[in-house]
Amino acid sequence: MVPAVHPNPHPWTRGLRAALLGAVAIALAGCSLFEGKDDETNNANKDAAAYRERSVEQIYADGWRAISFGAWDLCAAQFNEVDRQHPYSVWARRAMLISAFCSYQSNAYPNAIATADQYIALHPGSPEVAYAFYIKAISLYEQIVDIGRDQSNTEGALVALQDVVQRFPDTEYARDATLKIDLTQDHLAGKEMAVGRYYLSRGDYIGAINRFRTVIDQYQTTPQIAEALERICEAYYSLGLDREAQTAAAVLGRNYPGSGWYKDAFNILKGRNLKPVEDNGSWISQAFHRVF
Repeated sequence: MVPAVHPNPHPWTRGLRAALLGAVAIALAGCSLFEGKDDETNNANKDAAAYRERSVEQIYADGWRAISFGAWDLCAAQFNEVDRQHPYSVWARRAMLISAFCSYQSNAYPNAIATADQYIALHPGSPEVAYAFYIKAISLYEQIVDIGRDQSNTEGALVALQDVVQRFPDTEYARDATLKIDLTQDHLAGKEMAVGRYYLSRGDYIGAINRFRTVIDQYQTTPQIAEALERICEAYYSLGLDREAQTAAAVLGRNYPGSGWYKDAFNILKGRNLKPVEDNGSWISQAFHRVF
């Protein structure tokens, strides 16, 4: 299942946007940025931030106006101009974050990631660097595709989200990233399950077992575990490895006794008058005890 994509997925994100952009407005309020709509500013909006020498105040005014119209692509281009024309100003650093956010809002995720990476490289000690890490992570997350396609972005999203949690554990970014990590792991587990089912249907039992084992070893907290155990039971049974099949069924029954997957595994074993019996020396038993 592909996670739903929302323009503003969380209320606190809207609050963050207001705080981030509001700080700019307050700091520049004395510059009369928002008075009138002169021809120079209107032209700047039309030509999508084509190079014209402007003061930082004028660039911010043009960018702010783009934001007010929801022109996120233009907004990102305008705030990129701050760094290009005023690279050593304090406003260049803030503009880089706003540009990354605007790119994210416009679904220009590669641009958002590139800008966030640039910010992280140039300002690793900034008090706002956590937001740059988060923008990068959610931009990767929003590019997760269905499990029938390559999962490189999903894997990248998982690494980036885990990075946010590990680096900034007490922030609102970490709390949201933790929720997304669970969804991302479930997605990756779903991919492994889909491939494993395919191998199983073709009689490639070793290939199937390897895929289902990955789910148990790496994605233990996902809802895919019960099915993975049943499928492993089925694959081992087909190979004639009864002890492993019985162990898979026993572990499944111990942890998910009322599930349909356990009933299926139990019925598979009945084909040879076998019952679920756990071998504590099996990798299945050890992996499950380690996890649970």
